[in-house]
This record gives sequence, C-alpha cells and structure tokens, in this order.
Amino acid sequence: MSSPLVAAVNRWYRANARPLPWRSETTTAWHVLISEFMLQQTPVARVLPMYDRWITMFPVPSALATQPVATAVREWGRLGYPRRAQRLHAASVVLDTEFDDEVPADLELLRGLPGVGEYTAAAVMAFAFAKRSVVVDTNVRRVLARAVLGQQWPAPNLSRAEMALAESLVPKSDEAASTWSAGVMELGAVICTVTKPNCDECPIASHCAWRQAGYVESPRPTRTQAWHGTDRQCRGAIVQMLRDSDSPVANAQLRTVWDDAEQFKKCLLALRAEGLVVRTQKGWTL
Repeated sequence: MSSPLVAAVNRWYRANARPLPWRSETTTAWHVLISEFMLQQTPVARVLPMYDRWITMFPVPSALATQPVATAVREWGRLGYPRRAQRLHAASVVLDTEFDDEVPADLELLRGLPGVGEYTAAAVMAFAFAKRSVVVDTNVRRVLARAVLGQQWPAPNLSRAEMALAESLVPKSDEAASTWSAGVMELGAVICTVTKPNCDECPIASHCAWRQAGYVESPRPTRTQAWHGTDRQCRGAIVQMLRDSDSPVANAQLRTVWDDAEQFKKCLLALRAEGLVVRTQKGWTL
C-alpha cells in the first residue's frame, strides 16, 4: 500500500497533469526518449516546438539513423548542448541496427544506449512503458528534501542515501509507480518550485516536514560549473555560427568566434573528429 504522501501526489497528478505532448496516448517510446534527451537542462517551453518538429521529421529511430549526424546537430537548433543531438543520433543507429527500430523495454538495455544514463533509462521505463523504476531529477530531489527530510534544499550531489529514500517511496505496482514518478516530478515543476513554492495549493502540505518545521530557510547549496572560457563554450560558439549560416563558413570567418587561437583549433579539430562539423572546399559546415 502506498504511503499517504504518495497517494496524495498520485491523486493530484491524475487531476492536474499538464497536457504535454510526450504524455499523449499516441506517444511512442522513441518519442519519450527524444523528449528526455531534449529536457536535459532545458526548460519545457523551449523544448515544445523542437519536440514537435523532431517527431515529425524522425518518427522512428531509423528516420534519424539514416541521416548524417550533422543533420541531427543542425535540427537541434538552439536547444543547447549539441552533444545531446550527437548522442541521440548514435542511440538511433543502435536502435535501428540492433533492436529492429524499437526502444527496448528493459532497463539494462536502455542503459547501454549511447547518451542514456541512469535517470534517462529509468524515465523511459516509467513514462514510455509504465513500469516501476526510480526516477530522480532535480524536481524530485527538491520535493523529497522538503516534504520528507524537512530541508529547503537537497545536497549539491545525489547520494546513495537519497536514492534509497526515493526507491523506498516508489509503489510496488507498475501503474501506481509510474504515476508517482510523473506526479512527484510534476509537483516540483509547477508547485514546489525553486524560488516561490505554492504551498497553499500543494497536495502534500499536510505531510510536508519542511512546512511542519516552520519553513526554516538555509543557503542554497551550489555546485559551481565553469563555463566562461571552457572548451564547451568554444565548441558551442563554433557550432552556433555554422548552424546560423546557410553556406559553408570560411576558416578566417569562423576563427572570429573565439579569441584563443590554440583552443579554437583544438575544439574545431575535435568537432571534426566527432563528425559534428565538416570541412569542404568552400569552408566549414555542419
């Protein structure tokens, strides 16, 4: 039997879930996988138009797998982190060649796909196949920290203890478990938000340990991630210029995106080696 907290979240979700396109009854596991790649570090509002475009252009894995990886990067648009497009393309090739153009309903097989980690594999199992799995993202971590641990913020890094807590709350039945996984994530996204949690509308306010403790505030732990001046920023600048150009970009023009000549050269050659950019007689292109 589910705990009162889980039961309350599941009731709330069934009545209040946003009608997101990857939650449609016609959504396939491949579509869910696309959405999970896109939603990594990217807000829903930015993903929506690109998701619709992608499932139209690439309705099955083979539709993407038979295209050059540069097509995937170009069609990724301004979602950022273009390596996600490269890895999704690599995953589509594996699905096409090894899994008969289908996404496997197996956690271990999903983990073996390029670009698919623990979270994405669990999310596909829960949201595509309605199977019990432990889905833990930043929204889930925040809800559990507040409602169960009585803390305003989760720790900077996911711990084994935190995963064990999350696992302990997942109902045993597949149906209730998949609803909980979607519901607790939704709760963190729209009610138990980062800066302005709407506690008056929260379905688990009466169960919330943070509320019972008097909403004790604490400094938000941060995990600093360098960006300015990094290879990642350099690579992104190169890819963005090529994506924005309708024709090949001459080396001298492309060079203007970055001040450090050696770093620029290293990143450009790395992108070329990975198949993300191509040099033609007229210049560089995706």
